[in-house]
Amino acid sequence: MIEKQTRTPQEALQEEGNVIKTRDDRKLIVIGQDGKVLNPEDCSWVPDDENPVVNNNILRMRIEPWLTSLFQSEHLSLLCGSGITNAISYLAGVGPGTTMGETTFTNYENQIKSAASESAQASGRENGNIEDQIRVANDLLRGLKILQENDDATELEKELNSIISNFAKSILNSEKGIATAEKNKRESAYRVLVNFLLSFAGRTGNKERLNIFTTNYDRLIEVGAELAGIHLMDRFVGTIMPIFRSSRLNLDIHYNPPGIRGEPRYLEGVARLTKLHGSVDWVQSGGEIRRIGLPFGVDSIDPFLQAPGLHGADALQLMIYPNSAKDRETAEYPYVELFRDFAASICSPNSTLVTYGYGFADEHINRVIHDMLTIPSTHLVIISYDDPIGRILKFYTESAYKDQMSILMGKNLGDITNLTNDYLPKSAIDRATIRMAELLQHRMGSSSGLDKQAPALQVPIVSDVSTSEE
Repeated sequence: MIEKQTRTPQEALQEEGNVIKTRDDRKLIVIGQDGKVLNPEDCSWVPDDENPVVNNNILRMRIEPWLTSLFQSEHLSLLCGSGITNAISYLAGVGPGTTMGETTFTNYENQIKSAASESAQASGRENGNIEDQIRVANDLLRGLKILQENDDATELEKELNSIISNFAKSILNSEKGIATAEKNKRESAYRVLVNFLLSFAGRTGNKERLNIFTTNYDRLIEVGAELAGIHLMDRFVGTIMPIFRSSRLNLDIHYNPPGIRGEPRYLEGVARLTKLHGSVDWVQSGGEIRRIGLPFGVDSIDPFLQAPGLHGADALQLMIYPNSAKDRETAEYPYVELFRDFAASICSPNSTLVTYGYGFADEHINRVIHDMLTIPSTHLVIISYDDPIGRILKFYTESAYKDQMSILMGKNLGDITNLTNDYLPKSAIDRATIRMAELLQHRMGSSSGLDKQAPALQVPIVSDVSTSEE
């Protein structure tokens, strides 16, 4: 008789276990650190013995084909949070990335802290962070200027500028830690990042482009895409100092196959990037948002803000959400455009959204994801190493669309190295496998004993995975 052990998913994660829900699972399957399934009565695929233990091979057979199928959706989007930066930082041997802990204001300290705490609790978080404090301080600064409290406004603006500048430096320090890490560890971390991105971006040219969204301010995804040879498209236009454009033209990258007449083909390895909360290299200058040439891992941003054309910009002009320059209209721009892109991309039929390292602490993002799930043909895949503030499991528990959600969480399933090596699909291998299965079926036919000899080759023929000769 199988002994029933009670562990909540949150307790299992804290004990370095794993939580999984894929395919036809009706409930979350809780797996202990030793691989033992703690709720076997809810798991239809658990080994039928007195000690139901699952290993990586069983998990891979369960997860990889499922993700491969989901990644063939008409619309595929990837949402990355701070977890991806932390994961790559740990692999590089430099510890965690930028923290979002609270800072200290000397002017109006109690008022800012109290209002930031109320704002955080209204968003479902227990404690405020530096983003909440900057948002409140910005509102307070506008109020002081309206009241014409010029001296207090000047002091607060000076302190706010210093705090945002230090916050930007902490982001750059996170980048510098990775860029200057010990060579072998740095190269290993970059390889994992490249393979991670290629698992998503390696879609065939006849499918809609991968949409990458991130709440991070650093440029880790841009660096990974550059190393992987992935062409990123965003709203910025230009070369020397690209400018943000509100017009969202359907720009793309094509090529003409040699010796073939007809329309150009879509180039593979192209993705769209949207940084929902801005970036450390976005600066407001003269009513425009520009991206400055800031090297990855540079010590300080200050020298780059003195470039001609930036009109003496300081840290207050950095487009780091929720920092805004001067007025409410500017506060809503360009973020309103970015979130419109996010909603338009994921709230479409036959759409799959994969989140990695996103803790579901941003209600404005969660609302869009919830709206996406109201479309029956959509699917949400949540991948995370842990759930420190409990927001991921809370989102799942309170959702009425559990059948449209897959969960991969824990020390094994959420580890970016294990995930990349064992569980994420390899697009090149998948296409070769499909072509091989088609070739064998044409050569030997369905009655040739293929079912008995090579059951692994019995993959469905996906009509929209085209060969280069079509």
